[in-house]
Formats: sequence, structure tokens, C-alpha cells
Amino acid sequence: MARVLPRERIPPARLHEAMCYAALGGGKRLRPALVYATGEALGVDVQLIDGPACAVELIHAYSLVHDDLPAMDDDDLRRGKPTCHKAFDEATAILAGDALQALAFSCLAEKPAAGADASTRLTMVRHLARAAGSRGMVGGQMMDLEAEGQELDFAQLENLHIHKTGALIRVSVLLGALCGAQEDDTVVQRLDHYAKCVGLAFQIQDDVLDVEGSTEELGKNSGADQRLRKATYPSLLGLAEAKQHASVLVEEAVEALADLDARADILRGIAHYIVDRRS
Repeated sequence: MARVLPRERIPPARLHEAMCYAALGGGKRLRPALVYATGEALGVDVQLIDGPACAVELIHAYSLVHDDLPAMDDDDLRRGKPTCHKAFDEATAILAGDALQALAFSCLAEKPAAGADASTRLTMVRHLARAAGSRGMVGGQMMDLEAEGQELDFAQLENLHIHKTGALIRVSVLLGALCGAQEDDTVVQRLDHYAKCVGLAFQIQDDVLDVEGSTEELGKNSGADQRLRKATYPSLLGLAEAKQHASVLVEEAVEALADLDARADILRGIAHYIVDRRS
């Protein structure tokens, strides 16, 4: 990531400083970890997965910068530090997010990507663009904004988060599989089901932590969901049932990997980590 991002002193320096601040300022790195772990499960040299792994993390970083803006979630704390628009200003934060998104696709076009040929690279670009756009993450964010103050049923809430959170997690696993030139459709389908379950479990745990966690633990303001009157799993199901549903999803995710050998243990570990984490 540090090699991919423009150096902070290169003009326009303030923009590049904001990009580095947003992208290198910590975080779980879950999405790139899923790219690497999927490649590992399929026997790909992990050093050749840097491009796709950087690409998904840059998309995630840009989305957080924009989500934190006053027009969206209006947050002033992210990863224990001032959000990008607080550390710089709103206009710089918007441009930094725009530039991070563009850089993500540059990574897929220019990095080794496991020696992928032009056709595979184009497939990667197509899938990431769809996952990040109106039929994926951005569309999910729109659904989330429209749902504020509304009562959603379970199917509507799940659909929202399949897009908002799940799309980028699912494409992370898919990019790892594409790096391995995986041609077995059954394996790809099982990996995608794993990713779908993991993505939903991740969102449920996020919702739970917004209720139970402290600002110090989370690195962001707790209780934000209630303040914004967001539809969440705890508000719909209750805290205990939400936790139980997350556990069931993790079991289902791990079961989807049953046909893969010990090289998939990192994927299995990530599934369990998602509901055990406290931030």
C-alpha cells in the first residue's frame, strides 16, 4: 500500500497526504486478508496477489472517507483518529476518496496480479467495479440512507447489507480465486457462499459492537446507529438472537470450505475472528 500510494510531498501534496492518511491509518485489513487467504487456499504465491489486495483495500478506504462526511454519517472519529474531513477539510476528503477509488483500478491494471493475462485482468476490473458501484457497495449505502428511521423486515435488512458490506467482501474472495485461475465452478461457488456468510456475519458483529462496544475499543463513536436511527440486526432481532444468527452464519461459512484442505485454514480462522473481534 505504501509503495502504491503517491508520496505525500509530490504535488498536489495536500491531496496525497490525505490519501495516505486515509489508507495507511490502521484498520483490520479484512478485505485484502481475504484476497491473500483465498489465494493461499488455492496454492497461489501470495506475493503475486498484491495488486488485487491493494485494490480492494483502496476501495474500502475511499468508502470510509466518504461515509464519514457530514452529508452521510457525519462521523468525526475513525480508527481512533480524526476522520479525513476533520483532519483536512471536506473538499480535500472528497477528492482524496475519488483519487483512492481511481488508484484501485490502476492497481489491477498495472500490478502483476499473479501474472494474469489481459482477459483475467479485465474480469477482475469488471467484478470490482460492479461490487463497488450502484449494484454493490454504493447502492447499499444508498439503501442505508433511505432506511434511516424506517422499519425493515429481515429480508430487506439482509438485502441492504448484502450490497453495502457484503459486495466488497465477496469480490475480495473472488479476486483471490481469479488470481489462482480457478476453473472449477463448484469451488468458486463454495468460496462465494463462504464470502456471503462471512460478509453478513461481519455486519451483524458491527451492529452488536455499536451497542456493546466503547468508543475506545471501536476507535469510532459507539451508539452511532441509534443516533442515526439506522436499521440494524440487534434492533430487529434483539441482541442475543443477532449474536446467534452471526454464529450460525460462521458455521455455514466454514462448512462451505469442507472440500478444501488445510491451506484454507486462514479462511476458516477469519470466519471465527469476525464474530470474536471487539473492534
